[in-house]
Amino acid sequence: MSVRQDQRFLCHPNLTMPAERRIDPLDGSAYTYDESVAFYTGEYKKKAIEAYWNDMKVLKSAAKSKAKAKVKASDKIKDLQKAYRQAQSQVSKVEKAFVKAGVAPPADKGGRQGDEEVPNEFSYYLNPDGKQRERFQRETLTQYIITSTRGDKQLAMLFNSIQHACKVCSNSIERAGPAGLYGLADVVNATGDDVKKLDVISNDVWVSCLERCGVCAVLVSEEDEEAIIVTDKLGGPYCVAFDPLDGSSNIDCNVSVGSIFSVYKRSSPSSGPGNVADILKPGTECIAAGYCMYGAATELVITYPHGGKGGVQRFALDPALGEFLYVADMVMDPKGGKKIFSCNEGNSLQWDQPIVDFVEKCKDDGYAARYVGSMVSDVHRTLLYGGIFLYPADKKSPKGKLRVLYEGFPMAMITEEAGGVASTGMFKGKIQRILEVLPEHIHDRCPIIMGAARDVDAVLALYNEQKK
Repeated sequence: MSVRQDQRFLCHPNLTMPAERRIDPLDGSAYTYDESVAFYTGEYKKKAIEAYWNDMKVLKSAAKSKAKAKVKASDKIKDLQKAYRQAQSQVSKVEKAFVKAGVAPPADKGGRQGDEEVPNEFSYYLNPDGKQRERFQRETLTQYIITSTRGDKQLAMLFNSIQHACKVCSNSIERAGPAGLYGLADVVNATGDDVKKLDVISNDVWVSCLERCGVCAVLVSEEDEEAIIVTDKLGGPYCVAFDPLDGSSNIDCNVSVGSIFSVYKRSSPSSGPGNVADILKPGTECIAAGYCMYGAATELVITYPHGGKGGVQRFALDPALGEFLYVADMVMDPKGGKKIFSCNEGNSLQWDQPIVDFVEKCKDDGYAARYVGSMVSDVHRTLLYGGIFLYPADKKSPKGKLRVLYEGFPMAMITEEAGGVASTGMFKGKIQRILEVLPEHIHDRCPIIMGAARDVDAVLALYNEQKK
């Protein structure tokens, strides 16, 4: 006999137990009508008890042992019922507080308020609002810059201007189709490339942002033949070289493009305007670099080992917040990562023999070929997945095709900071590290071979064999 049965007989010791018993679903035990009336009197009216009794199942002989096995102590049940009523009361108070504040209580998909939905692997995507607090707690690029520059207000101003330029360019690219911004602008830039409408817009945005930030002395853009000497604010300590829209030949077919930049400290006296010599320096004097990729998402990747914590940091633009949020540090796999080679094989007939041999070896060794034609996209994938990116010198372009100041140096610096290797291959009679190239003109070019040490070293080994 259960504790509940004991209680019923303690209250009514003269009760006898007739043959018919019914199973009370509350605890799974069998009771007579009189026992049930005695137990529930005081808590429920008699008509309710009778209705409850009529809904009970009649205990069959086979169910007796099963019912006894499921017996639970009534005091525990009462404790649970009391706790449940207290919880319901608390929920009611919270709901009243929502109403008083003029805010509707949260509702689940079934429309019930106050019930919390059990999260699953789709919750982040189907219910992004559920992650709002986590998003708000993520470090923004602005916060990262202020804390990591150790109070360097001028460097913080520079990076804030750069991120602003990236946001404006991202917005322009996003609405290029509806706004009629696809197509050529019917001009040619300083390096001989056809200029797209978005090239012009992106260049204007970058120049305007950097000129007005008050900390720049010299600007070099792929789209401008001459360097821009900032005269409005004398004494700006920084010089910036940038490609405002790399890979813009792909923009009309909606392929990922990007912006690339490198930053240098001016060496001329701050009492006057800067000059071109302030930026014509080897990459080893570059103090910061980065790129912004405009694709399925807008991501900004930066490094400034001479003023920050070092390494490479990756940020993604949250369109709802209008802020770049920290994603992760980028570190290349020391073992080389995935076996991927990225190059334009359409130029293979013009390549040096070591490059031809390396690419053929990649094919024999089961490497995958991946080539977008936008340096930002190809290098970004290489940093994340591994492998190698090549844009080597060839017979048609013995100095290479990519520009040193605003493509070679920043990407080389990022690659090395992420744990990779960046080389020119054979250039001007010797194998060089990209960052050690000394540009003679603001639009000088150089060959590019960068990526995992496993693969870059294999290319350089073939060059060294050729020299023997």
